[in-house]
Amino acid sequence: MFTRDFSYLDEVHICPSCQAEMSCCEAPPVHVGDGLGWGSEVLFICLNNECPVFKNGWQHVELQYGHKGSYRRMQLPGSKEQNVMMVASEYAFTGSIIDTEVVKMQNERYLKEQEAKAALETCVAGHNLAPVLTLILDESASLANRQKAVACLRQLNDLSCIDPIRNHTFRDTSLTQECGMIISDILKAHFKKECPHCAELIKAQAQKCMHCQADL
Repeated sequence: MFTRDFSYLDEVHICPSCQAEMSCCEAPPVHVGDGLGWGSEVLFICLNNECPVFKNGWQHVELQYGHKGSYRRMQLPGSKEQNVMMVASEYAFTGSIIDTEVVKMQNERYLKEQEAKAALETCVAGHNLAPVLTLILDESASLANRQKAVACLRQLNDLSCIDPIRNHTFRDTSLTQECGMIISDILKAHFKKECPHCAELIKAQAQKCMHCQADL
């Protein structure tokens, strides 16, 4: 989905009949006229019920075709040409409005995931923890990418990974367990442990926490 052209997200189209801003909507899978696709996955539709095209269309459709229906102004993304399309009710397309801001955020998240995935190739040699944590902590990232990042986590052996992971709630319990085991190994490798009272890192042989002063 995210490798396609998303330039339409920044487009603004105005209905020439009522001057209302047209809504970005998911295109129907089949063109009602010729049975072919629209050539686009989205359409800009005027959903203003006070638009003259829509208000006057009911009578025209009934007289012309003998059934209930009307018209909505529509426009393809990247095009200056506008047309009308027949709709069966006032609710047509109201359930397929695309929240362009949400799509932008989803696309940005996906691009960050892909960048982090590519960076895994050199993260161990470059001791770069950032892409590893980006993937591990992204609940929307693919499980395969997150598992690759977890594998790098062990090789990096970096204590700074502990706080972000400990403070994250994983939906996948297998990742919780695997990260927990890796953190235990990292602590042992650095002769460290977590204070059971304040969770700060202290020396493995400490009898009193240097942070909260609790006896261990």
